[in-house]
Amino acid sequence: MAEITAAMVMRLREKTQLPMMDCKKALQETGGDEEVALRKLRESGKKIMAMRQDRSTEEGRFAIFTSLQPGVGALVELQVESSPVANSAEVIQFANDLAKQLATGPGAKMPDDLWKQEAPSRKGVTFQEWKDELENKIREVFRLPRIVRIDGSCGGYVHHDGKSAVLIEVEGGSEQLAKDVAMHVAAMRPKATSTAELDPSIVEKERSILTEQARQEGKPENIIAKMIEGRMRNFYAEHVLAEQPFVKDDKQTVGKVAAAGGMKLKRFVRWQLGETSASKA
Repeated sequence: MAEITAAMVMRLREKTQLPMMDCKKALQETGGDEEVALRKLRESGKKIMAMRQDRSTEEGRFAIFTSLQPGVGALVELQVESSPVANSAEVIQFANDLAKQLATGPGAKMPDDLWKQEAPSRKGVTFQEWKDELENKIREVFRLPRIVRIDGSCGGYVHHDGKSAVLIEVEGGSEQLAKDVAMHVAAMRPKATSTAELDPSIVEKERSILTEQARQEGKPENIIAKMIEGRMRNFYAEHVLAEQPFVKDDKQTVGKVAAAGGMKLKRFVRWQLGETSASKA
């Protein structure tokens, strides 16, 4: 049997980031053949992770890639098991690569389609191979439950903890303005981009509630309609992006800020771990 030196073990550890004893054992079992030992460790890792696929992945992070020219945007949700893993530099890079590839590559209808594609920052390595490598090293399950790509000018925002994100499609304006509006969406959580987009049943229900309240207040029927329109403006200011006071300048609505910047708001996607909201123009 070939002698297994400390240098051989260290070299295999550097390639796999696995414990020294695992690397030494693999080399011993393969007669010191590094490539065979490497394959053995990968296969062993896949078997271990296959038995762990029912584990909960309640932690994770979002990653986003946006561009006004050429117009494209992508948002991905990467789920893992623990917060330290979700916030590690390697996992952040992995998530960012997924978003970039989704936006700038051929696209993907389903997450499984994206796993098969090559990672932008690792030439010749697919996301599936990278995922297997990470799972083998970290021993946590990685999942990609949601992805979305918009073929149009987009801005975006990811909260500092990576647990909420917004992708917004626009026409015109600047990258900074698009990002500011996306940040506003993340903070204020509008239900729709414009009043016309709101679910008619929600609007009608609110009108009915306000009308009944006005009648109980003893208001005359001939002025209730005008009162309701005024109160509905407050409702729209709460739920509609274009009508909400802008978080950076509450004396102006988001719609007016966007118009002043030469920007038209089209739609947004707001995601939060465990929650989703989207809007179309």
